[in-house]
Amino acid sequence: MALAHVSLWAICVLRVALATIFFQEEFLDGERWRNRWVQSTNDSQFGQFRVSSGKFYGHKEKDKGLQTTQNSRFYAISARFKPFSNKGKSLVIQYTVKHEQKMDCGGGYIKVFPSDLDQKNMNGKSQYYIMFGPDICGFDVKKVHVILYFKNQYHANKKPIRCKVDGFTHLYTLILRPDLSYEVKVDGQSIESGSIEYDWNLTSLKNMEKTPSESRDWDQVEDSKAQDWEKHFLDAGSSKPSDWNSELDGDWLQKPPYEDGLKAEGIDRDVWLHQKMRPASYLTQYDLSEFENIGAIGLELWQVRSGTIFDNFLITDDEEYAEKFGKATWGETKGPEKEMDAIQAKEEVKKAREEDEELLIGKFHRHNHFSRFHRQGEL
Repeated sequence: MALAHVSLWAICVLRVALATIFFQEEFLDGERWRNRWVQSTNDSQFGQFRVSSGKFYGHKEKDKGLQTTQNSRFYAISARFKPFSNKGKSLVIQYTVKHEQKMDCGGGYIKVFPSDLDQKNMNGKSQYYIMFGPDICGFDVKKVHVILYFKNQYHANKKPIRCKVDGFTHLYTLILRPDLSYEVKVDGQSIESGSIEYDWNLTSLKNMEKTPSESRDWDQVEDSKAQDWEKHFLDAGSSKPSDWNSELDGDWLQKPPYEDGLKAEGIDRDVWLHQKMRPASYLTQYDLSEFENIGAIGLELWQVRSGTIFDNFLITDDEEYAEKFGKATWGETKGPEKEMDAIQAKEEVKKAREEDEELLIGKFHRHNHFSRFHRQGEL
């Protein structure tokens, strides 16, 4: 039993060791963050960042992150890393954000850029691959943005995803998988998932991008197979007819036309043909979750009231590593952060009560002084 436990642990350690970490930032080395992050000078009115753990925190050093410092400003800052492609592998984007100022209107999202981003001139028109994270404004806008760049257009997830609106630190995770599935997590819990193709309304765009030659080849394949539809789709126990000609009729399929537990009854012929007969290059050319030249991450947003803190940035190809990193950072400090906030709240209530008592005592002394003065005047 002990040996099995050790082996399982060794497998977990090996899996984490094999994870590729494209970018990771915790702001644990003082002011050296300024060597990695570049503030845009595109607009002289852009707000400035500082590294701070805020007014309350779980750990003074671990909770330090980029904090917005000026009200009613646009912000633009970015960090570059070695360019990579996520083709054929998962892409996990994760970070923490804390609106300790109790956000009334402003962004808390991040953007992932191609490697050719001009950091010094970064602005709202800079092309990005992915925009992800919370956006709050008034009573109507309290959502998590998930916007993807595909075929020279930006596409937003059609599902409403609600963000956290309190003043505590929260962990946001986006996972894009090579099978075109995705998942959005907040504080380690899955709050939305589904198909990239359908939840971003990209089906029509995907179909339109098929080349003319592929369309002709596909139509020829579909027409020829349609003629032999009934011959191909016989019961599993049937034998090949004596007049079957493999060159004319194609390969004999003894298995029923379904896999992975799907029943043959009512199966769409076009769906089966599409899955079995399409060119091998079809899927790889239209993979909606692939970005070829990822090379920068940044904050480009507007805030009415400043004070938001961004921390624990991570871009990796391993979901398990992201989960472990989240637990080791946000997971370790979330409890103490709330405890410190509760203590400060009690101290503020106590201080307000003492100030009220001092005010009442002052009024009482002034009243007594006036009364004594008034009586002395009557004598």
